[in-house]
Amino acid sequence: MTPDELRAFCLSFNDAVEDFPFTPETSVFKVAGKMFALSALGGRPLTVNLKCDPDLAVQLRAAHPEIVPGWHMNKRHWNTVTVDGALPDRQLRELIEDSYDLVVAGLPRAHRLRLDRP
Repeated sequence: MTPDELRAFCLSFNDAVEDFPFTPETSVFKVAGKMFALSALGGRPLTVNLKCDPDLAVQLRAAHPEIVPGWHMNKRHWNTVTVDGALPDRQLRELIEDSYDLVVAGLPRAHRLRLDRP
């Protein structure tokens, strides 16, 4: 997945926006003002921080060397994924969608319904 494809996929979700609250080089993808992905899209190697269920996060880290505890994040709830082709794009897309879904699940019910995600 290229940086442009990563950006496009993150922005494909309902109400997703890109913001730059930290530095102009760090893209933060949010839904309803809550972060679900963070990436320095110009970085080499390309990495993305994604929210993850804590139990699944541990399993993913054990199974995939390209998935490590979230850099500069709560390491219990966030993973950093190196996007270098070692992890299939399909699985990366699933991890991004899972991150989005976890954030949406924490939103008030009325907002979830507006996003069409009960």
